[in-house]
Amino acid sequence: MSVAPMCYEAQFFEFTPQTCILRLYITFQDYLFEMLLVVEKVILKKLESIPGHRISKFHIRESTEKYLQFVNERFNHLFQKMEKCILRLVLQVPKNIVLPEDKVHGQYPYSAEQLKQLQNETELLQKQYKAETFATQSLLAELEEQKAVQAELENVLAWFDGLDTICREHGNIDLKESFAFMTQTSKKLQGTMEEINEKVKLDLSSVTPINVRTWKKV
Repeated sequence: MSVAPMCYEAQFFEFTPQTCILRLYITFQDYLFEMLLVVEKVILKKLESIPGHRISKFHIRESTEKYLQFVNERFNHLFQKMEKCILRLVLQVPKNIVLPEDKVHGQYPYSAEQLKQLQNETELLQKQYKAETFATQSLLAELEEQKAVQAELENVLAWFDGLDTICREHGNIDLKESFAFMTQTSKKLQGTMEEINEKVKLDLSSVTPINVRTWKKV
């Protein structure tokens, strides 16, 4: 059986020509074996109707196997010729025939160098695509963080609005003035605390220490 690759034919027929030939060969072989078995059964049946014959079933089977070997050798020889004819005349796409899906290669021919260059460009584009995909994912994550920060900022602004409303209700019109007043008050409180701490330290240093004596019994 031919082992020459027939890729273009396999593309057109959607099966390899060698596979088709192999199936034909197996089908003929199976039919040949079945036919000889039928012939053997007919011969045995005929012999049963002949009284006094000296031919045993073993001789019949031996003769059948010899005949099968002879027929099989002739069949293989003829099948090789049939295989060549089928592969050359039936299952072969002529060299001047181009399949529809391959016509684009005729319209846009390219050399091996151009193909290599195209492959390099494709690989570069794939890397760029991966990098852009990663950058897009990073930007989306950063956008989510910005949304969270914006939500916190809106909460802070709402708190300031509420504080401004409270200040206006208590007579402080300007929120900046309120913060300045609070800052001054805090500084005054810190100064007062420092003065109190200094006074406490001075009072403690002026106190005379008490000596504890041990009294003896008389």
